[in-house]
Amino acid sequence: MEWVKALEPGQLVALNTAPLIYFIEEHPIYLPIVTPFFEQLDQGKIKVVTSVITLSEVLVKPLRDGETKLAQQYREILLNINGLITVEVSIDIAEKAAQLRSQYSLRTPDAIQIATALQSNATALLTNDIRLPPVLPGLQMLMLDNFLTSKQQHV
Repeated sequence: MEWVKALEPGQLVALNTAPLIYFIEEHPIYLPIVTPFFEQLDQGKIKVVTSVITLSEVLVKPLRDGETKLAQQYREILLNINGLITVEVSIDIAEKAAQLRSQYSLRTPDAIQIATALQSNATALLTNDIRLPPVLPGLQMLMLDNFLTSKQQHV
């Protein structure tokens, strides 16, 4: 995937929830797009940061469905993978999230994800959430839908 090749070695990329779900649960449309990203992480070519909000969001469905093995898989990835940093919500992140909410009318989880990215000095955010502002100063939005080929869009 060309978009992954454009990432700089050692670049810190923030991760929103959906791309992780697509990868772990092998989403038929998005898996080919996110797999190279997670391969770059696994090879130590990039670093990834996300908020504990991601853990809260990814665990809901597995816990609701009684899929404890899947829930544990998410926990392992978010808390124990080399190169992936899961950041707790600090006072600075909470205040930045409030500023973002007031400026862009974001939902609290989205504002926390973006605030985490900005406070961690990530240069890009991998997401598929069209509700997020397309342009934020200092943070490139990597929207998965923008990387779909016409063939993938019709699967």
